[in-house]
Amino acid sequence: MIDLTMGTLLLLLTLPAMAVICLAIMCEGGGPVFHRQARVGRGGRPFSMWKFRTMHIGAHAARHTFFDLNESDGHLFKISRDPRVTPVGRYLRRASLDELPQLFNVVRGEMSLVGPRPLLVEDSDYTGPALERLRVPPGVTGLWQVSGRSDLPWEEMLRLDLHYVVHQSTLLDLAILCRTVPAVLTARGAR
Repeated sequence: MIDLTMGTLLLLLTLPAMAVICLAIMCEGGGPVFHRQARVGRGGRPFSMWKFRTMHIGAHAARHTFFDLNESDGHLFKISRDPRVTPVGRYLRRASLDELPQLFNVVRGEMSLVGPRPLLVEDSDYTGPALERLRVPPGVTGLWQVSGRSDLPWEEMLRLDLHYVVHQSTLLDLAILCRTVPAVLTARGAR
């Protein structure tokens, strides 16, 4: 109920900003404004997660050509100065504004405001401890996002996600939401 109420409220409050972002993306070079990816949700069910498009068209298909630049050590693919990211996209990522369309996923019940970040279906290897991440809905923000974001190694991200799964509570969710604001404003660990 909290996700639905807060998600709807946040969605309504951010609609004007989303309209401006849509215009900026369209003015930068056309193409689709939104990017949809298959992600793994609660219980291992795949769903389509929405984001604002921050990369050049066709960038995901060219991902294999950049594997040697990957700075992550686990199930994530991260490059600090990813050449596939557009100038507007770089700003959106730095300010985490590219994540705003995920509020639609929250309202639809596919995501929660707080929880482990959903991994790409093609990157997910849910065996052993990582399988425990799927006991709760994935979140727009989570414990590892407010603890260093992309700067953390995979094992630390997994440890924080599992800590969240075991200790999930409304109080913990509120604490993480409060810590999200300074994490976004400082852009610590943003890529």
